[in-house]
Amino acid sequence: MRKVPSSIPRPEYVGKKRPKTGEPDVKSPEIIERMRVAGKIAAQALQEVGANVRPGITTDELDAIGHEFLLDHGAYPSTLGYRGFPKSLCTSINEVICHGIPDDTVLRDGDIINIDITAFIDGVHGDTDATFLCGDVDEESRLLVERTREAAMRGIRAVKPGRALNVIGRVIESYAKRFGYGVVRDFTGHGIGTTFHSGLVVPHYDDPSATTLIEPGMTFTVEPMLTLGTHDYDIWKDGWTVVTKDRKRTAQFEHTLLVTEDGHEILTLP
Repeated sequence: MRKVPSSIPRPEYVGKKRPKTGEPDVKSPEIIERMRVAGKIAAQALQEVGANVRPGITTDELDAIGHEFLLDHGAYPSTLGYRGFPKSLCTSINEVICHGIPDDTVLRDGDIINIDITAFIDGVHGDTDATFLCGDVDEESRLLVERTREAAMRGIRAVKPGRALNVIGRVIESYAKRFGYGVVRDFTGHGIGTTFHSGLVVPHYDDPSATTLIEPGMTFTVEPMLTLGTHDYDIWKDGWTVVTKDRKRTAQFEHTLLVTEDGHEILTLP
């Protein structure tokens, strides 16, 4: 685990087995302003790490880049110590759906890698991720990445007050089905703010039970994970790394959103 200066405030869960959950879905104007700052820092950190994706670099080196960027901007890496997670961001390569732990794995020409990074600053979190191409990537994988980005943006564009939360997953799944992609079900978007995961669940598939009405002032993530094959998965013995059951490739994109009076605002833009 990388060190964080004592001058940078930690989230309440660092050093504990479980984080606190539960906060109002609708945030105060003051919390929203703070989340704009956290979201922007996270987005800039993601941009910085992504710019260093290349054949020959290790995922641990990418972790160091993200870690130092956040510290330089006065932010704490939210994943570091979250439920015992040992690193400052997640690196999920090829068949890894999510929560890959940075280590001495070397990126190879043709890999795809998802970088998931969250900034905690002034008591709030900003969470974002993207999938990057490493070197010369095959057409099937390149299209998967491109279409997963589009699926995320279509889901985001569906966010408007008065609609049920399941409109997001309906739009994403409908688009993914055109290409025969699997849509991961058990890992979802989530409410976010003063807590990393507030308890609000945002499915990326058409879930009839997700009937919570979208309201102005809500903040949550949209982060679909699409696969070239099945949406079923295995979890490694490390308790974190999630891989597709058929070991086919998968991609993901994520933004933290604010629901506005007439639509939405993406908080994780650089």
